[in-house]
Amino acid sequence: MFDWLQLLLLPSENPSVTQSIVAIMLAIAIGVFFGRLKMGKITFGVSAVMFAGLVLGHFGYRIQAGILDFIRDFGLILFVYGIGLQVGPSFFSSFRNEGLKFNILAVSTVLLGGVITVVLFYLTGLKIEDLVGIMSGSVTNTPGLGAAKNTIEEIKNSFPEKTFDDPTIGYAITYPLGVFGIIATIIVTKLLLKIDPDEEMRKFRKSKINRELPLENKKMRVTNEEYFGKTLHQVLKDFGRDIVISRLKHSRSTVVKSPTLDIELQNRDVLMLVGLEKDVDDFIALLGRPSSDLFIESESQLRKKNIFVTNPSVIHKKLSELDLYNTYDLKVTRVFRAGREILPRPSLELFYGDKLRVIGSEEGIGEVVKIIGNSEKKLLEPDFLSLFGGLLLGVILGSIPIVIPSLPVPIKLGFAAGPLIVALLISRYGGISFIHSYINTGAIHFMKDFGICLFFAAVGIHAGDGFYANFVQYNGWLWLLYGCAITFIPLILMVIVGRFILKINFLQLVGIMSGSYTDPAALSFSTNYLDSDIPIQTYAQVYPLVTIFRIFIASLLILILS
Repeated sequence: MFDWLQLLLLPSENPSVTQSIVAIMLAIAIGVFFGRLKMGKITFGVSAVMFAGLVLGHFGYRIQAGILDFIRDFGLILFVYGIGLQVGPSFFSSFRNEGLKFNILAVSTVLLGGVITVVLFYLTGLKIEDLVGIMSGSVTNTPGLGAAKNTIEEIKNSFPEKTFDDPTIGYAITYPLGVFGIIATIIVTKLLLKIDPDEEMRKFRKSKINRELPLENKKMRVTNEEYFGKTLHQVLKDFGRDIVISRLKHSRSTVVKSPTLDIELQNRDVLMLVGLEKDVDDFIALLGRPSSDLFIESESQLRKKNIFVTNPSVIHKKLSELDLYNTYDLKVTRVFRAGREILPRPSLELFYGDKLRVIGSEEGIGEVVKIIGNSEKKLLEPDFLSLFGGLLLGVILGSIPIVIPSLPVPIKLGFAAGPLIVALLISRYGGISFIHSYINTGAIHFMKDFGICLFFAAVGIHAGDGFYANFVQYNGWLWLLYGCAITFIPLILMVIVGRFILKINFLQLVGIMSGSYTDPAALSFSTNYLDSDIPIQTYAQVYPLVTIFRIFIASLLILILS
């Protein structure tokens, strides 16, 4: 009676399309369930999907070859594109501060891992595809594995007679080592160096003075006679730093204005300022003193509103082109973009999804809403034309053959690096034509997790076919030893150089360690273990460049040494 159900759910050597889909869903469901279980402070998250796939593959579950290739590649594309959109804004802005130092340290760690892999290749006699799998697993780098598999397929297309081992076997054997190795290093390093997280946090906050601080708004009263009768344009030009004066009220007056640059300051004027805290405090000290005037905050004459940029006609226009103040008597005081607050300079270009904080009359705000768009419903709905247009560009970029003399086949960025680079550029420049960088946070998290679940399910089930036999055949314990060299040698050197030579705060260094090994499980552990979100910031700063380098190294090692 239930033969159809057994046929659907039980393993099959020659699965139908439906049976292949069921195998994928089983791997994802079982993996997500066990990934949520805690081992102390450690959870595997979605990476447990790969282990579930290994078990199912070991017990006979299979996926049709064509479906397997599609699910694996499409999942990887979604994952890296989502990562690029998420971390792109902070990635580029970080280079103005400590990002360059952090990325040099992280990339050096990646290169050292590649050098150790080459040394093992000449010492052990293992095939390079096996060692690239061991390397990718030892540093928990899924895009590197995807790039290696894509490169192997390219070589097979040009040289059909050539045979390769599956790098997924080495990846699956050493992946747990990569996860637990980073976590163990964090714990041991904290104990040996006698790190106090609270003290590190105090040092971090002290080092952040005047750098990447949030914008502040404060009130002041003009009392310095030297500035009576001077225009705001003259005062701001003399001050020389970015300050926005959002409101002005003359003494003994109830009228609150959004002032123009040609207005002259008078004795005891009250101003509302927006800017970095130190700049605002210095401006107040120069012109007068802080004010406790409450009337200037009144909404009786001026309204404050947040407006979202959703109208295509204003995207990529500068604030100076819109000229909102002269046209609608409305002043933009802040711009919120990808979690950052930006002072609204006239040269600032608007991106889709930007949030403008404006002050002005109710009528003026109503007119500007019609121009800017302000459709929050539109932001909640996924823009599939933009999303799949970006994915298409990423696939095209990843498929461009780059001819390098002496290599047997042209190198390609592949489905791992191509979409990642396109997403980074789109997030940096706000978009290309109808393709924009804005996707709401929930959609990005869904795209990333869904993509990586598809990839893990496909590679896990495929690698599970004969996994135990391969572990015994290839002496898996020896492979774990090789993985230890790739995992721990670069990590230990990173801690020594980062902590004692570059003097990097330990909370930031932990983020660099997790980011260099592209390990979200270690990042999740470190934020709980150290009770701080600081590691997340440095993780995001190094992740994109590290991912690109790991992709290139995996592909180049296959091309040069296979």
